[in-house]
Amino acid sequence: MQRRSFLIGLGAAIAAMPQAVRALTESSAKTLIDRLVADINRVIASGKSQNAMFRDFEKIFRSYSDTSYIAAYAMGPDARRASSAQKRAFSKAFQSYISRKYGRRFREFVGGRLEVTGVKKVKKWYEVRTLAYLQGQSPFEVTFLVSDRSGKDLFFNMFIEGVNLLLTERTEVGALLDRNKGDIDKMIKELSKLG
Repeated sequence: MQRRSFLIGLGAAIAAMPQAVRALTESSAKTLIDRLVADINRVIASGKSQNAMFRDFEKIFRSYSDTSYIAAYAMGPDARRASSAQKRAFSKAFQSYISRKYGRRFREFVGGRLEVTGVKKVKKWYEVRTLAYLQGQSPFEVTFLVSDRSGKDLFFNMFIEGVNLLLTERTEVGALLDRNKGDIDKMIKELSKLG
């Protein structure tokens, strides 16, 4: 009886632990992307309008990605000179922008599907590979990098046909800043209209 009580107590203690204490595993990385893929496939198959799909993709992006890390990386060195309010405004605008941009890409998958094909540990994160099957096209790879550095299992980068989301978005944001002569507020305003 004591042993059983101990095991029940241990199980409850583990369940109550913050995610950061529990180590990210191959299984948990795969589970996250399986759920992400299922949600993306559900939106793709929903038949909703484009704007409704973009709202759904934004929710998915918020739920499954480390938006703070992705936004900070995209802003690059200019984040050091940004105020806290500018960083918050940028993060919000960036999240909507990225959801619209990649939502358009995922909308191309209507009638198709994403399927997890493999998981590999890389340093302190996992690479989860998926194949995208689109009607009338050869399958192509979409790879997610998953980490628990934020305290939750989340993806922090994505490669579509080898194109790196983090590097692409840092280049895009840098170009926006250049176009706006380094004015962060103007860049944020323009970003909020893109995607």
